[in-house]
Amino acid sequence: MKPVVFRIEPIMFGDAALSQQMAARLVEKGIYAIGFFYPVVPKGTARIRVQIPTAHSMEDLNFTIRLFKEVKKEFGL
Repeated sequence: MKPVVFRIEPIMFGDAALSQQMAARLVEKGIYAIGFFYPVVPKGTARIRVQIPTAHSMEDLNFTIRLFKEVKKEFGL
């Protein structure tokens, strides 16, 4: 069996509250996303982190991108 390799991608926000709210909304929509903020990362560098397994298809990635865009719009960004 081939091992699954993950690529960890940060999506930078800077704003801790915004990263938490957006990550929670992405989870509601079916995307496993975690918001990180101080003290885990330096102040002002809050981010959402997603893990992308090599097993994902382009269809999976496009689905994730579409949901990120939806959430971005919901938050007026």
